[in-house]
Amino acid sequence: MDDLERELRDLSAWLETPDPPDVTARVRAQLTPPVPRRRRWRRYVAAALVAVLVAVLPPGRAALADAVAGLLRFAGVTVATSPGPQAPTGTPSPLPAQRITTVDEAQRVVRFPIRLPAKLGVPEQVLVADPDGAGRYRVATLLYDGGALRVDAFDGRLDVAFYKRVSGPIVEWTQVHGDFAVWVDGPHTLAYVDRAGTVRMSTARLAASTLIWQDRGVSYRIEGDLTRAEAVGIAESLR
Repeated sequence: MDDLERELRDLSAWLETPDPPDVTARVRAQLTPPVPRRRRWRRYVAAALVAVLVAVLPPGRAALADAVAGLLRFAGVTVATSPGPQAPTGTPSPLPAQRITTVDEAQRVVRFPIRLPAKLGVPEQVLVADPDGAGRYRVATLLYDGGALRVDAFDGRLDVAFYKRVSGPIVEWTQVHGDFAVWVDGPHTLAYVDRAGTVRMSTARLAASTLIWQDRGVSYRIEGDLTRAEAVGIAESLR
């Protein structure tokens, strides 16, 4: 080591030098190809959609929306939008193992409480459908007005049980007892989703306007020739 090198080493102890800069992010940015303008546009739109969904979806509820696929999942029901009407053809088959019963018996064979709407009174007919291996039925249906008005109840903690296909902006949020609900205003296709998650199109039928909500872990559908206010009134009269 010569004298100059020794002097420089001794001097280094007296110099204040900044820490070396972290160039990792800069290098990665240079190595990563630029995002095409179209992809950037899609990202901006996706971010905007997420912001809108966060703003409109009910907080603290089991609701999921996919704006790109046009799907809304709420209270055990999937609602899919389509560009035009797709009414089912033919006579729909009943739900799996559906049978007629009474209110008292239905209460014994389902895992959730059956509540009757005070505004409608005693149902004209009661149905249960889709039993499991223990003989517990998944769906209970109360029929009124010759079957034109119906109240479906099913365990909202299970997977999706009904699949709806609608056309046009006829789905909107409303409230039942101050909690969130979904109103489908107008005819739409309704099909049953079995325990395996398969949409049984053989059960597909043209359904009337429907109110969907959830209460105490039970999901409900009121379907019939009703206004939204009438449907909400019936829902809030369940006892």
